[in-house]
Amino acid sequence: MREAARERLFDLGLWLLLCVPVLLKSDPNDGGSWTEVAIGVALLGGCVAAGRRWPPVPVAVVVAVSLSSSLELFTASYSLALIAFGYLAGRREEQTRAALWLFGAVAAAGLLLTTVTHTSLGQWFTLLLTLALAVVAPWLIGRYVRQYDRLVRSGWELADRMEREQAAVADRERLRERSRIAGDMHDSLGHDLALIAVRAGALEVDPALGPAQQHAAGELRRAAADATARLRDIIGVLREDDAGAPTTPSGETVEELTARARASGLAVTLTAATPVPTLPGMSGLALHRVVQEGLTNAAKHAPGAAVTVTVAQDAADVRVRVSSGPGDTTRPGRASGDTAHPGHASGTAPDDTARPDPAPDGSARVGLASGGTGLVGLGERVRLAGGSLAHRVAGDGGFVLEAVLPRNPPAPLPAAPTSARELDRARREVRKGLARAIWIPLALLVALGLLMAGVAVWTQARSYLEPEDYARLRIGQSLTEITENAEDWPDRPLDGPPVQVPAEPRGMDECRYYRSTMLAAIPVYRLCFVDGHLADKAEVP
Repeated sequence: MREAARERLFDLGLWLLLCVPVLLKSDPNDGGSWTEVAIGVALLGGCVAAGRRWPPVPVAVVVAVSLSSSLELFTASYSLALIAFGYLAGRREEQTRAALWLFGAVAAAGLLLTTVTHTSLGQWFTLLLTLALAVVAPWLIGRYVRQYDRLVRSGWELADRMEREQAAVADRERLRERSRIAGDMHDSLGHDLALIAVRAGALEVDPALGPAQQHAAGELRRAAADATARLRDIIGVLREDDAGAPTTPSGETVEELTARARASGLAVTLTAATPVPTLPGMSGLALHRVVQEGLTNAAKHAPGAAVTVTVAQDAADVRVRVSSGPGDTTRPGRASGDTAHPGHASGTAPDDTARPDPAPDGSARVGLASGGTGLVGLGERVRLAGGSLAHRVAGDGGFVLEAVLPRNPPAPLPAAPTSARELDRARREVRKGLARAIWIPLALLVALGLLMAGVAVWTQARSYLEPEDYARLRIGQSLTEITENAEDWPDRPLDGPPVQVPAEPRGMDECRYYRSTMLAAIPVYRLCFVDGHLADKAEVP
């Protein structure tokens, strides 16, 4: 309601302001009438009322009223209205097409009226100049102000949005950190639980232990498998679907990792031409994680199989390969009648999570859990480090995990915030509006100047009198006789005598001036007539 009241007050004030020139310049004291005043006041009121919904309409109405009074479009009563409505049209109108069509129609209508009324083209040039200065220039200023207001409004909207979103940033960061922690727990604890299960399985079949000790070792192995399954379920709840690959904050080297796995009973062989390099940042974490994933899968899915870790390097990359055999079915964790796990016998990639699967003897073994995300998360981690990951089934039924990691991973490019992009787009629109507000009037002025120059040249060509025709003129000839005897008599004389020509002879009814050369302004031919007959002819400088 308050905004509507302000708009009505503004429209009322605008109407009263625009009515002042009409009251002062259209009354009977200035050659008008009170009828013209009433019509003008009513028209201005209707234009103000319609200006908010149809911004180009007031401009068209005021232009029509002005053209009815003067072909030059400049009138003391409505010039202020032209400027005001031109500015408001640019300020309020979203699209520019209607205004451009209106400006073109006004120029065409002025040329048509000039032709119909047989007036000089100078009046049409004055109309174009008045249109450019009194309508187009205010319209461009209004367009610029509109774009600037849009920039300011966009800035405030973005600031408000950032304030509202700032409260959610901390919560999102906490959730992301929780997801990273969950991934670290899944990776590190899953690996440790797999090694515990391998050690317990070795104790379960150790002949040096008694039945009670072997049974306790089996219970420990099954407890490790149950803990792995519960860990997978819990991590699945904590991990976000769109979370990036977690980072493993481990200071353990590849040599220490393989030695710990070997001490747990896993047959691991590390092959490296030189000591395994220490890679910076994400590459080092990804290298540790690839080896850890390969050892974990070998311990869970191929118990008893030999595992080979190979690390090769060159100037740009480090290549790591973890390969395992098909596994020993006589070892605990796989009964002879069990089906080989996917990724080794069936060809499906192994997963990094395990669950207890019942064996024919009632014991539990470490099998493949469905729905895990080990290799998927590992591939994302390697990708973020700038490398590539591949896995396949070997010809002997084993599994091979390979990765290529760069020594110097590329720095991630921060994505530009949406708010910054929107603000930058709004700034570009304002700059474009300012450029249009500058170059369009300049282009119109240049075009008008070129048009006036062209018309001037054309007028000069129509006022050119051939020297042979001038030489054949005789004193006393009538104008009709002169035009009939001339081969190509000019269409029209000059509009007036050039500057600083000698005075015309006395007693002449009319003197006409024609160009003696096509391009030069002087000298000119002067023909003076008395009673329609040639009384004097001269070439004047």
